[in-house]
Amino acid sequence: MDDKLNVTYITLDGHVEVGKYRYLYFLVMLTVYILIICCSFTIVGLIWRHNNLHEPMYIFIAALLLNSVVFSTAMYPKLLIDFLSEKQMISYSACLYQFFLFYSLSGSEFLLLAAMAYDRYVSICKPLQYPTIMTKTTVSIFLALAWLVPACQTALPSLLSADMELCKFTLKGIFCNNSIYSLHCVTSKAISIFGVFAIIDVGLLPLLFILFTYTRILVISYRSCRNVRKKAAQTCLPHLLVLISFSCLCAYDIIIVRLGSDFPKSARLIMTLQALLYHPLFNPIIYGLKMKEISKHLKRLFCQSNAILCIKSDVRVIVLIKSYK
Repeated sequence: MDDKLNVTYITLDGHVEVGKYRYLYFLVMLTVYILIICCSFTIVGLIWRHNNLHEPMYIFIAALLLNSVVFSTAMYPKLLIDFLSEKQMISYSACLYQFFLFYSLSGSEFLLLAAMAYDRYVSICKPLQYPTIMTKTTVSIFLALAWLVPACQTALPSLLSADMELCKFTLKGIFCNNSIYSLHCVTSKAISIFGVFAIIDVGLLPLLFILFTYTRILVISYRSCRNVRKKAAQTCLPHLLVLISFSCLCAYDIIIVRLGSDFPKSARLIMTLQALLYHPLFNPIIYGLKMKEISKHLKRLFCQSNAILCIKSDVRVIVLIKSYK
């Protein structure tokens, strides 16, 4: 890639009336970003601290939340800067890096959800074999594959795009996604074929696997006793809610690129902000509320915090009374 292309800047044209609402956008995004980090690390900290949460299911939840934090960190700082800037621009190399992180971490989320589905399948359908199947080695392999496979698959189109000549310099969006292909002078068949392969490999196949495992869980739970059905509902429902949410957002990302300029700019911004605001914050909330053991520890944590605050306030009152006397 020549020096001219190295200093190329892309204009992000997806913002709507950013000059008028810049401080509102900034405040909302900053608040949500802080909430994502605080909520996610609170649950991860609980899983790390309590021995009864050192199980594959909770380890996968911690990995999923950390993945969401990294995903948000790849998107939010640049957006916050753009909201306060007169011009929303990004260098082409930084755009490709953001593209890489966006799709790599999105693919990792699908594979982590697939690993969680397999864990629930073994736990409910093969409970006697669970300790021998879901060992620490198995969990470590699943985690490594969940992050390495999407990263390797996303790296290739990113590297190929780096050498592509640009004829357009305006991106219809607020961050870099598949729309960067519309900037190229010539459409690369290799990138298109590899993109389809990547969608099938880290998106469609994990989704079909998850649906298959949960169908098996549903069938076996229906035939089993009430306790088995209750366990399946408590542990599988949060995963299904997260899967449905994330699948809808991924489908939107693919559809919006295909529609291109036919999609209204305001609607595009609203849907994009929902993808960035809603899902990363949805993960810790749904797991914190719906997972019984995590919910218990969260209640204890907040009760202890309230008790400490009450003790401190009582001590201050006593000190004030004594000093007054």
